[in-house]
Amino acid sequence: MIELLRQWIEHRRARRRCWQEDARRLAAVDPVNAYYEAQRRAARSRAQGNAGGYWHWAKVASEVARIEPRAEMDFEVVKAIADQETTGRR
Repeated sequence: MIELLRQWIEHRRARRRCWQEDARRLAAVDPVNAYYEAQRRAARSRAQGNAGGYWHWAKVASEVARIEPRAEMDFEVVKAIADQETTGRR
């Protein structure tokens, strides 16, 4: 039982490292728009029916918000991105 718990914890840590790495990559390329790019990728994954991808990129967006003080985060822009990705994929 302890081994299963240890494996689960390590799996969660690996997933978190993945979110952090993707967030750092996006922030390095464009720190101001990194949050929007992560939201765009989340919306695209959701529109394609990829729930795992959606959650990954949503976590990346939250990580960008946490680590990048220059990132813009306007909810109206995020809604426009979601609308654009949803209508563009139908």
